[in-house]
Amino acid sequence: MSKKTIRLLMPQWQGGDNPNYSFGAELLAWLAPDHDQPLIKVPVQAYDGTPLVNENGMHGRTQLLEQLEAAEHIIQAHKPDRIVMFGGDCLVEQAPFAYLNERYGGELGLIWIDAHSDLVRYVGYDNGHTLPLGNLLGEGDPEFARHVKVPLKPENVFMAGLTAPTEQETEVIHRLGIKTVGTEELSNSTEVIKEWIRKSGIKHLAIHLDLDVLDPTKFRSLLFANPDKPYDLSPAGTMPIPQLLHLIKELSEETEVVGLGITEHMPWDAINLKHLLGEIPILNT
Repeated sequence: MSKKTIRLLMPQWQGGDNPNYSFGAELLAWLAPDHDQPLIKVPVQAYDGTPLVNENGMHGRTQLLEQLEAAEHIIQAHKPDRIVMFGGDCLVEQAPFAYLNERYGGELGLIWIDAHSDLVRYVGYDNGHTLPLGNLLGEGDPEFARHVKVPLKPENVFMAGLTAPTEQETEVIHRLGIKTVGTEELSNSTEVIKEWIRKSGIKHLAIHLDLDVLDPTKFRSLLFANPDKPYDLSPAGTMPIPQLLHLIKELSEETEVVGLGITEHMPWDAINLKHLLGEIPILNT
């Protein structure tokens, strides 16, 4: 019996408070291989030049909740077996992965391929994209976490590529017993993750891919690779693209992948070229 798969395009930018995430998501969906899977766009409030309001410690809380609910409604209307998500900031992952965990009886496995844990809010940094994994585990932000009907089991989550977690992140990881593996260890073998899949009996797996896990000196379409303003609020990733591809292929051979989310695409050259074209008179008269 064939599996029903949908692709979602959610050009959400409010979670990272950076309008460029919208363009990055649109381009990501365009770059993906053509397929007969339907591509459905989740409505997102476009940036109109107005700064986001900080509501109870989160920029753009109202818009983010409205967009989360829109994604939930679309997914429930289609009731797919598999979901591909093109984002946008990392908070776009909450709706599809929460649905898939419920769809598969609370036994979904989740590989979080990311330089950051997305478990806790950084002190003085009120952006929602620091919390999607926390929300999915029933922690994170209470207003968002309550949308997760069946929280993921911490033992069903494995973090890959995490770099320099904060003391607060380390405390949560240890308290919940979440397994982690760094890029350097994975460069030798992916066996530690495959063994976890086998021992945990993971029959259905979702993969979160924050492109920030990649080395910004080798892949330039990342927040950390801004040519005009270096980003140093959190550590950059170190994974090369061949290693990332090898990891995803290995996981896909080990068990059934039912979810894939790709997030935080920041194509600086295309962004700057788009701005340039927008200012050329003959193109706009």
